Amino acid sequence: MEKAALISVSDKKGVVDFAKFLQDKGYRILSTGLTGRLLKDNGVDVIFIEDYTSSKEILGGRVKTLHPLVHAGILFKRDDNEHVETVNSLGAFSIDIVVVNLYPFEETALSTDDLDKLIENIDIGGPTLLRAAAKNYRHVLVVSDPDDYKAVMENFDKIDEDFRKRMALKVFSLTSYYDGVIVDKLSENRFSFFNNSISLKILNRLRYGENPHQEAFFAKNPLFEGLADLIQLNGKELSYNNILDIDVAYRMMLERENTMCTIIKHNTPCGVAENEDVLKAYGNALACDPVSAFGGIIGINTTVNEELAKRIAERFYEVVVAFDYDEKALEILKTKKNLRVIKVPKVKSEFWEIRTVVGGYLIQQNDALSEFKYEVVSKKQPTEEQLKDLEFAFFVAKFTKSNAIVYAKDGMTKAIGGGQTSRIDSAKFAAARAKELNIDLKGSVMASDGFFPFRDSVDFAAGLGVEAIVEPGGSIRDKESIEAADEHDVALIFTHTRHFRH
Repeated sequence: MEKAALISVSDKKGVVDFAKFLQDKGYRILSTGLTGRLLKDNGVDVIFIEDYTSSKEILGGRVKTLHPLVHAGILFKRDDNEHVETVNSLGAFSIDIVVVNLYPFEETALSTDDLDKLIENIDIGGPTLLRAAAKNYRHVLVVSDPDDYKAVMENFDKIDEDFRKRMALKVFSLTSYYDGVIVDKLSENRFSFFNNSISLKILNRLRYGENPHQEAFFAKNPLFEGLADLIQLNGKELSYNNILDIDVAYRMMLERENTMCTIIKHNTPCGVAENEDVLKAYGNALACDPVSAFGGIIGINTTVNEELAKRIAERFYEVVVAFDYDEKALEILKTKKNLRVIKVPKVKSEFWEIRTVVGGYLIQQNDALSEFKYEVVSKKQPTEEQLKDLEFAFFVAKFTKSNAIVYAKDGMTKAIGGGQTSRIDSAKFAAARAKELNIDLKGSVMASDGFFPFRDSVDFAAGLGVEAIVEPGGSIRDKESIEAADEHDVALIFTHTRHFRH
């Protein structure tokens, strides 16, 4: 029985040299259409599949390799006499090497929404060949990535079952990913999770995870722009924790039209401000908690200019992330050798979130931007300026770890408390932090990401001089909180929308 290598590729990088190598090793070369013609034109002795099977390509080329002579030659067990006799009786080659990569559906999906083009770029024969070869990896070497040609050639005489198994697992990973991209594209990313399909592309291995003993990777959704499309312009390699913190800043940046600066520390804001002057926005955000800002992440939802770059360079930060940078600003920031300078694209702010639990996954829509709707439930009406600050404070609370309390005034945070197991403790923590920094909370507003279970938070805020409060409402004791607001002549509004962030 003659041994053969079947070669049919969309990505033709390096395939001629690889085919010549296999031919020199004594393998007959089976091939299809364009791949076969390329190999033949470059001096490879090719047997076209249609000549091998005596079956012409049909249905416009949709049916080429789906034939018993092909798949029997791949799938038979070389150590099973019955299998060998069957393949011999068919006159089939022993196809010991399968070299296939797939129609470029992902590239097509990124460039068009034309359904006919998408469907024509869904590969059928390729995945079938790959899976057949991978299934029979004990006897067959399957090569699905042109980047593996070199390793195969260098180690050819030492290839063992373990190597073939690794190559087979790469195939199963590829075909799973390929189908996931198809589901994502054709369903417009709406129903993927119900079809048990999540497509992830590993971009790179990170130095480690949250801690040095944890292995970690950075992956992206192949069809949607976002944080995985960042451009690093300066600084050290990004860490797992850097990426988590950048993500919070990035989410906030995507939701605000007003010029904003946010400072993130340990996955939660420690200072946020809006101002037409980006320099003032930065200064006001920093003033909220300059101590916690040390070593933090700066997020700017506009272009970083020269003056802002000078101010940022005066202090120690891990990362600056923005939509763009002036040339002079970039020169200044690059003088800080270790400062990671990141440019991110403006994209839609609605997507799916996935979190792992032991043995499973939680999948939800992200807490996307929604119109600020509210109901005034107190006797006192908030002023227009207070409403602006209430909306801003409630926005910041959405990105602060629950239980979240945010004090704000004049488009800037005055104090932030989050991550406490009691809401009143968050209110007290933020106030105590403000006192340490000599920040007066009198005349500010307060936002809470969840309802007040008791009136104590309203009483406490009023004692600080807070003049207006926003919370979702929905507690069985809402009436008590409203009564407390009226007793203290504080404006209280309910949004009927909760923003927990665990």
